Amino acid sequence: MTGTDHIHHDDQTRPTRRALIIGASRGLGLVLAGELARRGWQVIATARQDPGGGGGGGGGLRDAAGAAGGRLTVESLEMTDPGGLAALRKRLDGRRLDLLFVNAAIDRGGELPIDRVPDAMFTEVMITNALSPLRALEALRDLVPAGGTVAVMSSEQGSVSLNTEGGYELYKASKAALNQLMRSYATRHADDGHTKLLIDPGHNRTRLGGPDAPLDPRETVPAVVDVLESRSGTPGLHFLDRHGEPVPW
Repeated sequence: MTGTDHIHHDDQTRPTRRALIIGASRGLGLVLAGELARRGWQVIATARQDPGGGGGGGGGLRDAAGAAGGRLTVESLEMTDPGGLAALRKRLDGRRLDLLFVNAAIDRGGELPIDRVPDAMFTEVMITNALSPLRALEALRDLVPAGGTVAVMSSEQGSVSLNTEGGYELYKASKAALNQLMRSYATRHADDGHTKLLIDPGHNRTRLGGPDAPLDPRETVPAVVDVLESRSGTPGLHFLDRHGEPVPW
């Protein structure tokens, strides 16, 4: 299944679906926010820098919002700042979210073996990729009613059983930690009625994935949204690729 296999029609009788995308200033998050808006979702998307402030953090997102006919609004958020998360939660008080999706992540260290990774780099990656996404879910999950979806962008790189090639040891460890923390989150909140997803989008041509990656986000993201929409209302935690197939833990 790919996003190009289907023609999507807005259902005028269905209540407007609402989504919050954390980390949408560029790459997969930016395309995801635009694709949801194109399908008729009302989307709130966050960028690290104020998109109206000229800092460059949300220029593409600001353009996407301008082209979305009012279906895409932008909020400023530094996800690693607990105070910023609390302030965002306060600003969104009273909103309903059918989808809460945390996309933000960084890569540091590249080919460095783990024993050569500096302490500060290790801390930065683990806080950004593993700790902060779960803090975001905990801060905002009460805006998602039963039947809604909470999702995090993970990676096949976080699969312990598939880790058979060298390199990217710190990034892999951070995504494995993310997956494990999401499993703990799902256990703690097993009875909340939320669909819980870890999404592996594949290796895409983004700033994170690099220019030589095999996948184009404009083709990947519609398939990911197909998975998000088709899995809505499915209980439990699922680690899925962009085709909706399970990824080994």
